[in-house]
Amino acid sequence: MDAIRRFSRPVLRRPVALVAFEGWSDACDAASGVLSYIIGQHDDLEPFAAIEPEEFFDFQEHRPRVTIDDGGTRSLFWPETKFYALQREDRDLVLVLGEEPSFRWKTYSRLITQILHETDVEDVILLGAFIGQVPHTRPVPVIAVATDPSRVADTGLMTSSYEGPTGITGVMIEACREAGLPALSLWAATPHYLAANPNPKAMLALLRAAESAWDIRLDDAELATVASEFETRVDAAMQRSEEFAGYVNELEAASTDDDVDQSLSNQLVTEIEAFLKEQG
Repeated sequence: MDAIRRFSRPVLRRPVALVAFEGWSDACDAASGVLSYIIGQHDDLEPFAAIEPEEFFDFQEHRPRVTIDDGGTRSLFWPETKFYALQREDRDLVLVLGEEPSFRWKTYSRLITQILHETDVEDVILLGAFIGQVPHTRPVPVIAVATDPSRVADTGLMTSSYEGPTGITGVMIEACREAGLPALSLWAATPHYLAANPNPKAMLALLRAAESAWDIRLDDAELATVASEFETRVDAAMQRSEEFAGYVNELEAASTDDDVDQSLSNQLVTEIEAFLKEQG
């Protein structure tokens, strides 16, 4: 059985692909949240292709989900990787959203690049996010890695010299290099003390970095409002807690991770999570 299901073949104009995966490389849902936000703005947007999960997922770790609609009809949703086409006034978009697979990463990533080639994608933007010792009061740091290092210099973003274990996003940038697809990987740093919460401020930073990198324009007004409201709620938590405010000030001033009191950090994580749940 072909692992790729094709529902239609869109005809697109100089498309850029935005790719995100839930899981290891998606701290605070920042990367997948960008794709979900764009897809959610279009009620009639349906996938034109999907990768079947059978060969790539351990269903005890990535269980299918059962939902029931208002009429009582049950539906079963598998952890598929879906491809959407969005025609626009400037460059068209291909949106790829899935979960990090359990098996056969090389085959899986090559299937994705195959579909991108079939839809004439010219450039690829991979989105990721990680937990960092960064305060929510500062602009979200975004780090870039590219198949062509000069492309990072063009963006004006920081780059990374990280060496070590990677996730499917790291594998995908190598698959793009192998397939001859220019790719840029953008990573947002999210505050570790807010790790249990979706972070719309990080989503907005990734979206705007993607816009700037490949000169595309997206409607981010709604996301900007949500990000502002999120920051206001966290600021309210700071005002209620001198320890929290002091810790954030410490983060702002710290030059190394060693300057931060980790035991206080762990205590504050619990307090802040409780506060945000109350406010949600």
